[in-house]
Amino acid sequence: MDFMLKLIYPITSNTLIKGFTLIELMVSVSLTSILAAIAFPHFSDFIIKIRVDNEISKLHRTLLITRNTAINTGQKAIICPLNNNFQCTIQWQNELSVFVDVNNNKMIDVNEKIIHIRPAIPTGDELFYGKGRNKITFKPTGQLSGLANGTFRYCPQNHKKNSRGIIVARSGRVYQSSDVDNDSIDENRGNKEINCE
Repeated sequence: MDFMLKLIYPITSNTLIKGFTLIELMVSVSLTSILAAIAFPHFSDFIIKIRVDNEISKLHRTLLITRNTAINTGQKAIICPLNNNFQCTIQWQNELSVFVDVNNNKMIDVNEKIIHIRPAIPTGDELFYGKGRNKITFKPTGQLSGLANGTFRYCPQNHKKNSRGIIVARSGRVYQSSDVDNDSIDENRGNKEINCE
């Protein structure tokens, strides 16, 4: 019996004990929890900012594709969200389609094909363009068809301070908003904050 105890619980003065004590483990877990609680809110904002920047870049590229399509084909090109009847709507958060408007009726017809589709933005986020505008039309010169420029406003759900914008000038040039005054809120080219309220 004595021999069995020595095998199970060898006690010698030369044995080193390796591992953590319960107190050391509790202190380590507590410190890790405190650091995570401090870092998590900042990490969450960082992830949202990256997501918004990614969506703005996708929209910017889609607008450039539309403008280049108009210039390269010598015909008007339209970008808009299409409904089930292939008519442009104001639901900019949905899938966006780019097409050449061959007959200038401001909608896609059977003989017109979709050049590019930009997927819908993440659920819960919002995307607005101007005041109730349902499409953007570029002329073969690359300019906007119409008299006024417009601003896209991308509004992430529950994080309006991370809103971004894209400005489409009458010349057809496309600009991303930026934080001009270093207050962590983007402004348009007229130094007005991108507002999602």
